[in-house]
Amino acid sequence: MPRIAIHGADLYYEEHGDGPETIVFAHGLLWDRRLFAPQIAALADRYRCIAFDFRGHGESQVTATGYDMDTLTEDAAELIRVLGCSPCHFAGLSMGGFVAMRLAIRHPDLIRSLMLLETSADPEPKENLTRYRFLRFVARWLGLGIVAQPVLKILFGKTFLADPARADLREEFRRRLVANDRIGVTRSVLGVITRQGISDQLDRIQKPTLILVGDQDVATVPAKSERIQARIAGSILRVIPGAGHTSTLEEPDAVTRALEEFLSG
Repeated sequence: MPRIAIHGADLYYEEHGDGPETIVFAHGLLWDRRLFAPQIAALADRYRCIAFDFRGHGESQVTATGYDMDTLTEDAAELIRVLGCSPCHFAGLSMGGFVAMRLAIRHPDLIRSLMLLETSADPEPKENLTRYRFLRFVARWLGLGIVAQPVLKILFGKTFLADPARADLREEFRRRLVANDRIGVTRSVLGVITRQGISDQLDRIQKPTLILVGDQDVATVPAKSERIQARIAGSILRVIPGAGHTSTLEEPDAVTRALEEFLSG
């Protein structure tokens, strides 16, 4: 299994394809590199696709510290350098998007373009903090299984959650959620909910940028994507019908088409 030691963390990554340009995929909180599996399968015939697990997630090391957005951004920057894939197209969903924007602001030489999915440049809304801290506490001490159902309602839109034809998929994703290392993910939750906003820095991003958001996203509502689009000159905003906060798995074909159209442009 390919691993890379970065800033005191042993990070797992996968490569697919060997095209002339590279796309780096950064997953959201509670997920891992498989979050973009449908898109990588479609794009690997034309691009070198690299997907990695953030510290505390998937096959990467659970470290004692380093879950703040600044450290995660420097982890991603060093991964890009060590794997020799700059400038790259960088696709980040939710937490991965937090990192993507910071990368483009702080390390523009590493970035060719940005694809921002279900993300925000704002700090976590105050009204969410009590609920998320409670879910974090329960997950840490009683296990992720207890919080799986309320968390799924945050991660997925109502269409996906109500679709009887996708019951098996829902169960698969619930199992993935529960299989997370509860120490790693609860440390990551704290890093996410205590992040600083960077909206006032977005005008420094001068890379081609695509912004995608599901019209049923309750975690980072579409208005947050609209604010990002308004601050990044020339950026493109696309809304994915019927998708929640995990559009790459809920509506994979629509997301893949949007990425392909952006990259080909």
